[in-house]
Amino acid sequence: MARIAGGLALALVATFLSAAPAAAHPVTHDEQISFQRWRTFPHWERGTQDQWETATWTSPKQKNRFGASELVASWNAQTPAGTWLQVEMGGTYTNGESTPWYVMGRWASGDQDIQRTSVNGQGDAYSTIWTDTFSIDDVSKGVLLADYRLRVTLFRKAGAHAFPRVSQVGAMVSNVPDRFTVAPSAGHIAWGRELEVPRYSQNIHIGQYPQYDGGGEAWCSPTSTAMVVEYWGHGPSAADLAWVDPSYADPQVDHAARMTYDYAYEGAGNWPFNTAYAATFGLSGIVTRLHSLDELERFIAAGIPVVTSQSFLASELTGANYSTSGHLFVVVGFTATGDVIVNDPASSSDDAVRNVYSRAEFEQVWLRTKRHRADGSVASGSGGVAYLITPPWKPLPRVPGSENW
Repeated sequence: MARIAGGLALALVATFLSAAPAAAHPVTHDEQISFQRWRTFPHWERGTQDQWETATWTSPKQKNRFGASELVASWNAQTPAGTWLQVEMGGTYTNGESTPWYVMGRWASGDQDIQRTSVNGQGDAYSTIWTDTFSIDDVSKGVLLADYRLRVTLFRKAGAHAFPRVSQVGAMVSNVPDRFTVAPSAGHIAWGRELEVPRYSQNIHIGQYPQYDGGGEAWCSPTSTAMVVEYWGHGPSAADLAWVDPSYADPQVDHAARMTYDYAYEGAGNWPFNTAYAATFGLSGIVTRLHSLDELERFIAAGIPVVTSQSFLASELTGANYSTSGHLFVVVGFTATGDVIVNDPASSSDDAVRNVYSRAEFEQVWLRTKRHRADGSVASGSGGVAYLITPPWKPLPRVPGSENW
């Protein structure tokens, strides 16, 4: 632990997660995904600390097992009034050149000291930061990300006695091939299992607090996050919610939207801002990608709901009755025949949030990446992006051959 001027303690503790043990017949995947985190003291010590009016920790260099085309950072922290933090990434391309130090987020749990924000206009000859994602501009040129480091800088007001605490920082790197369809998964891991996750509709908040991305119509991410936070028995206090109009139902959704709002992106859908919000209630949250519904089923079998990101036309997801360029669900279970049970926040009421979607259709719209359809229109997908939000004591499932959480 280090101290800087004014007695600011750098309270960073972290660890590496060891890779899952190799199976006799390891799972192979077309896409490559890896997640690395630091969260307990011994491995924070492997990084370096610079002591100024701010406190900075830099991770050791993390060499990727593959050339990565994308990186998304996640962090879990507490930032009392008068404090905030910045997370950056810097790395080396496969041609030996270095990236800039890119800002991945300027963040505080509240919004009284800074405006929580991503940073626009960042890029170089090979890559660009798109809100919360480092992305190689043209993978066909063969230049990918070979390694990276994360840098966390803590800030506090001069003379303040409080200081921010970071309990975890990590990043998901991936190289997911361009694809419009994926091979169906085998399933039968959690069929017939459904978790009792609270149900909240974003649509009943339409018109509320339009300064936060126009109101509830765009609040799928914070609404999904709020459902999972409450599933684990956590959430904002009555004092936290005192600012919300008492006539509004489900004020925790309004609160989640405000406390995940990204002032540069002008929306509440910043992925790591949502998992960081969940972590302010003592939970652990990361953004990663999953390889398949088989992996997701293992989380349901372990009692863990999963937030997923997808886009689709109404004709591509039977029963949704709407189209979206990007939307978040909470996967809460599977039917006896393997179809996907979701809490879909884009529903007319809380009672209507539970929906069942075709397994085959859901898997395609969630796991695909950006491609042109046969009719010439563009289909985009997240490539399997998921929020994994759990209490620190809850063990995550182990899947031989996967190292993406």
